[in-house]
Amino acid sequence: MSKIGMIFECGPEGADLKVCKYLAEYLRDDVEVVPVTLDNKANLLRDAGKTAKQLLVDGCCCVLIIWDLRPAWPDKKNKPCRTAECQAVLQGVADAGVTTGHLVHLICIEQELESWLLTNERAISELLSTSAHPYQVSRIKRPDRVMQPKAVMVEHFKTRGWRYDDKVDAIRVLRAADIDVQRMRRSESFSRFEQKLVAC
Repeated sequence: MSKIGMIFECGPEGADLKVCKYLAEYLRDDVEVVPVTLDNKANLLRDAGKTAKQLLVDGCCCVLIIWDLRPAWPDKKNKPCRTAECQAVLQGVADAGVTTGHLVHLICIEQELESWLLTNERAISELLSTSAHPYQVSRIKRPDRVMQPKAVMVEHFKTRGWRYDDKVDAIRVLRAADIDVQRMRRSESFSRFEQKLVAC
């Protein structure tokens, strides 16, 4: 069993942790995910390096640092920059003295975790359909270009008269139908997640 560390910007019950752990165990049957949650992006950008080092010391064969490009509370004046955020994380990794860069991988989800969920319209349809009221979802060819994927998911649920709670419903969407990895690869950030996970 391979221990793979994963560092998240969410809390212990966060959607990112639940979804990534579920996907990791689906993609690899020999993996034990060791998660660390740092609560928000500022903490992740500051502390991911030293956290990654500790996970490696504790026996993880590699570490994935995972965060959303779009912040939970967007700043309309200062748009997030993936390059700048990656540089900040890499600097933290270097400052922590982790010299084996191939053991630490950065996964910046563009834009939000829901980008991955939108790749599988069949799962969303399955979750939101009832026997009396089927719900159809159109295919999104380039989910990473949807600027507010969480808002799209909120609207799907709202159409059915339900409230979308990512901590509960993101994993429910994923479990609603068989995972279609080929479709999920329409998201470049998911593809990177899959590649780095499999390579560990």
